[in-house]
Amino acid sequence: MKEVLVAGVGMTPFRKPGDHPAYHEMAAAAVREALADAGIAYVDVQEAYAGYVFGDSACGQRCLYEVGMSGIPIINVNNNCASGSTAFYLARKAIASGAADCVLAVGFEQMQPGALGTTWADRPSPLGKFDAVVDELYGRADLPVAIRYFAAAGKEYMERYGTSLETFAKVRAKASEHAANNPLAVFRKVVTPEEVLASPPIVAGVLTKLMACPPTSGAAAVLLVSRRFAATRGIRAKVQVLAQALATDTPSALEGRSMTDLIGAGMVRQAARSAFEEAGVGPEDVDVCELHDCFAQNEVFSYENLGLCSVGGAEKFVNERGNTYGGDVVVNPSGGLLSKGHPLGATGLAQCYELTHQLRGTARSRQVPGARIGLQHNAGLGGAVVVTLFGSS
Repeated sequence: MKEVLVAGVGMTPFRKPGDHPAYHEMAAAAVREALADAGIAYVDVQEAYAGYVFGDSACGQRCLYEVGMSGIPIINVNNNCASGSTAFYLARKAIASGAADCVLAVGFEQMQPGALGTTWADRPSPLGKFDAVVDELYGRADLPVAIRYFAAAGKEYMERYGTSLETFAKVRAKASEHAANNPLAVFRKVVTPEEVLASPPIVAGVLTKLMACPPTSGAAAVLLVSRRFAATRGIRAKVQVLAQALATDTPSALEGRSMTDLIGAGMVRQAARSAFEEAGVGPEDVDVCELHDCFAQNEVFSYENLGLCSVGGAEKFVNERGNTYGGDVVVNPSGGLLSKGHPLGATGLAQCYELTHQLRGTARSRQVPGARIGLQHNAGLGGAVVVTLFGSS
């Protein structure tokens, strides 16, 4: 397998629905920035993968035709909230396998206000089997799907380990502290744990409004190259993809009778284990992490499933501020989905954008001192999880 280098990254500011350009304009802006960052032209790109969830067929072509019409393969990717990282995964494999030397991954989303709902109500839901288990374990069919799943998982976790609601509030407050230094984040106001707890309850005793990520629109792009291509073009690519794994559900997700399993705990553990084994490093080596905090609860679950803390030890990890500057690992220096925003198709590639700047040492006021190993985690219900390890040279 050939080495894969990150040659260029680009990202638009994330914005509230309606307060932004159209999806193809955002995507084209992110791609142009990534190309400029790498110092190459669009005609040098040999393949492109476009991740998005909400949009008609061939949105990827609509976006990339704004940049150029070079006749290259353009593949549209939809893997729920992991769509951007899945596009990245496919782009990396194209280079690692030797099929191409310069590949683009772009992700974008133009979202509507409000909680996610069902788009195609005239056919069976892809979450149908999962919904049946949630009906049995939790009920609350009146709630929007994502809120229902993560509220149920949060309740289960609190009961299992005695975790307080304040722990989740501290995670959200930490996200706001980090986002205050990110000009691309949709929410940059710092909030306290007390303010998070006092925000309107979505599910009493389990989830408040500020513990949920906002619907957001935006785009991000990453340009990957082989080491040979970088050498021939004079590209000084400091960041390398050390390892990557994509996992989907196993029967235990449905048979385990656990809400945390149902939202993907097994997928995260499997993907993380594979990535760490491939890279030859462990969780203790990670300096900076961008993980999928669609809800504050999911960040807490993910600490354990990624191996950043012991099982049942997340509350202690949060209380001791092991998840921020000066701690064991800086988690979501960008502000994460909770504060930076969550335009579904762009999310995974925006995480790559942040980690690339961290490992280059160009993250400015967000910079994690001495960052050399970065961990990225992007998850989608239904399901798919991508875990990627980056290293700097």
